[in-house]
Amino acid sequence: MRRLVEIRSYQLQPGAGARLHELFVTRALPMLREARVDVVAHGPSLHDADAYFLARAYDDLAHRQSSQDAFYGSDAWRQGPREEILALIQVYTDAVIWLSAEGVEAMRRTTSIAA
Repeated sequence: MRRLVEIRSYQLQPGAGARLHELFVTRALPMLREARVDVVAHGPSLHDADAYFLARAYDDLAHRQSSQDAFYGSDAWRQGPREEILALIQVYTDAVIWLSAEGVEAMRRTTSIAA
């Protein structure tokens, strides 16, 4: 079975890495889990303290779109940490790839940071 994996890479405002990680772990990640989003991995980039990544798995492109529409359109996100998190981000890009279920689990085991 394959999973569609989105790897979102964030370039942050200078000096914002630690604050984004704190907000992600304490506010955004619990919300994503509550929304049943499969967060495969997340954390600071190894090469740049002001870069961050988020990897999420989906069934297909339609599932990715509907999941993100529901999450980012929710009152919990819009009235929650949205503004504070967005203020820390300069730009982000997405790469979307197919991985085997084993590949997703390997990514989950080797790149996740314990919350």
